[in-house]
Amino acid sequence: MIRRLIFIFGLMSAPVCFAQGPVSNVDRDIVFKSVNVIPMDRDAVLRDQTVVVRNGRIVSVGKDAAPGGDALVVDGKGKYLVPGWSEMHAHVPAIDDFGPMKDVLTLYLANGITTIRGMLGNARHLELREKVRSGEILGPNFYTTGPAFSGQTVKTAARGIEMVKEEKAAGYDYIKLLPGLTKETFPGIAKTSRELGIGMVGHVSFAVGVWAAIDAGYSSIDHLDGFVEAIVPGTDTLAEQETGLFGTWIAYAADTTRIPKLIKGLKDKNIRVVPTQAIAERWLSPLPASAYENDPEWKYMTADEKKNWLNAKSNYVNNPKFNRERAEAFVNIRRKLILACQKGGVQLMLGCDAPQVLNVPGFATHHELKYLVDAGLTPYEALKIGTVNVADYLNKKDSGTIKTGNVSDLVLLAGNPLENIGNTRTIEGVMIGTKWLPKAFLESELKKIEK
Repeated sequence: MIRRLIFIFGLMSAPVCFAQGPVSNVDRDIVFKSVNVIPMDRDAVLRDQTVVVRNGRIVSVGKDAAPGGDALVVDGKGKYLVPGWSEMHAHVPAIDDFGPMKDVLTLYLANGITTIRGMLGNARHLELREKVRSGEILGPNFYTTGPAFSGQTVKTAARGIEMVKEEKAAGYDYIKLLPGLTKETFPGIAKTSRELGIGMVGHVSFAVGVWAAIDAGYSSIDHLDGFVEAIVPGTDTLAEQETGLFGTWIAYAADTTRIPKLIKGLKDKNIRVVPTQAIAERWLSPLPASAYENDPEWKYMTADEKKNWLNAKSNYVNNPKFNRERAEAFVNIRRKLILACQKGGVQLMLGCDAPQVLNVPGFATHHELKYLVDAGLTPYEALKIGTVNVADYLNKKDSGTIKTGNVSDLVLLAGNPLENIGNTRTIEGVMIGTKWLPKAFLESELKKIEK
């Protein structure tokens, strides 16, 4: 459990390495001096800039930017300043205890993620959202779905409609759809969500299919759910269990000539897509469980979580339907779909479904960025998916780029991520709103939650 954070005010102006705790800029400027800025409104680096932050806003960017007196100066020489990333398919424990929730928020924040969308909510998440907004709990900007709509929770059309109304009234940001909805229960959910203005996000139920999901106007389709089924001939003659999770067992038979029609449908309806490719590249890849069991980020998960995840991976590769070549085909067709979305103008958003099998919160987002580049995106395009695209989706015109007037959700890196996407891991500090969190502080907080 994360210990209560003590915010340090009124520190003397000094290089950041002397500030061991979070520093608030409510009463003073925080200045990134001689830093290379990646503004994200274009694929470029603005070298040797001074960025001044005041009261949670960027007040100036340039070679001659002037801070106020008593400023905290962060030495940015040779470093790179980027907008904080957004994780749009996050999971936060849906339990009463705020301790484990705060641990997960720390994992995200320490990895440069300054906004998350929690995808399996309950009433405590509404409380958590308010505590984050008020500053009582330190964490990324927090959006949340309500309790999920599934075949278990929605047995009738009337119940689906009622749940939408309940979650809208409770104040959730989105409604989360899980598998198991039917042609009888889904239409009422979709109609009511449109009428009440609360977006549907998440899975596409097999019985519903991606075309009905597109027509219904999903806010975002996650996992590329239903995409493989839509491009494999004869899927309508198969039972759901024959297709596998996200179409794993049938992807080898995909007809790529069907992809353009799918992309056009998504674009025409302005449906965002959160690929969560890390799930496919790790859990559903042809690699054995042993390929992942020594990952350094395991130290933040319990022994039981590690055991369960490795068992899930082993169960997949030991399934009688598993075939190495077909598993490779599944991963590759998803890469093709991601690249087609990017080239076809479908707005992708960053998300990796953690904590989930083999995906540790925060760390998995860096895996996801690499997998997006592996799919054919440039590093700039991959970074844009976690910054500019999400700001547009959330209608936050003052976010996602580094410019005067924008919110100061920022990450300082030791290396240039435009040259190597792996440099997103070289975090020297994170700025979240009014608080600067230096590397030493982030490391100390991570140390507290090692298992």
